[in-house]
Amino acid sequence: MAKFELKLPKMGESVAEATITNWLKEVGDSIEADEPVLEIATDKVDSEVPSEVEGKLVEKLFEADDVVQVGQTIAIIETEGEIPAGSDDDELDLDLDDEGEEEEYADEVAESVEAAKETAGSKDFSDASRFYSPLVKNIAKEEGIDLDELEEVEGTGKDNRVTKDDILAYVENRKKGTSAKQMPKAKQAPSVDTGKMAGAKADSEKVVPSGEDEIIEMSRMGKMIAHHMVDSAQTSAHVQSFIEVDVTNIWNWRNKHKNDFQKKEGEKLTFTPIFMEAVAKAIRDFPLINISVDGDKIIKKKNINLGMAAALPDGNLIVPVIRNADQLNLVGLAKRVNDLANRARQNKLKPDDIQGGTYTVTNVGTFGSIMGTPIINQPQVAILALGAIRKVPAVIETPDGDFIGIRYKMFLSHSYDHRVVNGALGGQFVQRVAQYLEGFDKDREI
Repeated sequence: MAKFELKLPKMGESVAEATITNWLKEVGDSIEADEPVLEIATDKVDSEVPSEVEGKLVEKLFEADDVVQVGQTIAIIETEGEIPAGSDDDELDLDLDDEGEEEEYADEVAESVEAAKETAGSKDFSDASRFYSPLVKNIAKEEGIDLDELEEVEGTGKDNRVTKDDILAYVENRKKGTSAKQMPKAKQAPSVDTGKMAGAKADSEKVVPSGEDEIIEMSRMGKMIAHHMVDSAQTSAHVQSFIEVDVTNIWNWRNKHKNDFQKKEGEKLTFTPIFMEAVAKAIRDFPLINISVDGDKIIKKKNINLGMAAALPDGNLIVPVIRNADQLNLVGLAKRVNDLANRARQNKLKPDDIQGGTYTVTNVGTFGSIMGTPIINQPQVAILALGAIRKVPAVIETPDGDFIGIRYKMFLSHSYDHRVVNGALGGQFVQRVAQYLEGFDKDREI
């Protein structure tokens, strides 16, 4: 009988930890190979952790809501099969005929269990008077900062929240012998006490449900999206530009080729990859729309990674990313769009699928809206909303005069961060997207 240590797998280059949201198996339950044992959540995406072996769950080292580091042991599974090659348990497989080896292995497992329990127990900041993110708590834990000391750290985030930069700056000053009380506080413009005003406003606007009202708890992802949207609105100075586009050539071309495209490529041909192609081209023409802001610095992105807002089964939105979109042809874009959309609907996106976006496109026309004013997906500086395609009467200019005809048209709504994107750049960019769409070659081959 062997014991396998189930570890938190690596979930992406920038993901170092995850929160356990739900155990799907309890101690004593049988587990099949590749069967999910627990559900986890990162700040990007929810996922499941499957077992690599068949066996029985004999110990859980963490509980729901605990934060676990990548590579940390989260459970012990007893198995009669072989430990998978390449796992940390390869050299610890038991020979039940050798009592000494069994005792030695038991000691090693016990040490691993104790270490994991110590890690889980040492991160308790439940008595804190303000909110601390898991990352801030972990930095404090690693630097030996207890709760009393952490409470003295000056926060620059919303509601005086301690950010990652705050705790890292404090640690640096701490090493130089500067205490939290000695550290200079952030400069504030003289004003009324906004904290008291916010508190008074919150009290006056507090919603009191009646006995007939239904109270629905927001999902974890819903809370994250809400906070992300509020933070974005408070961070960026949102400005919008709108432009109407004639997409008749695209409409007719797609209808002509969509059946042949599916037979040839095994993929559906939607409008999305055509629009993404035009956006990628426009970004190459205006690279200063493909940037991020870091304090007083502008970071110009080398790659064009387009985010595409996609609906999840629970009604929330997620933004998977098409990497290097400008390097893909229409077939490549169609395959990538369909793959990401399908996996989003099935809750099968991986953390890497939704990271690294440099510009986002959202299709508000899916639900009949002709235009929208989308909120920027931080840390990007712009987002484009695609309105519904409508059949409308329009003036058509010809060498022989103007006449009224039926055309397919849509609105493009461009939201951009006016801190770094002025009206000229924001307007010229969306105009260039419109020019690429209206100039679509109706005789184009697949």
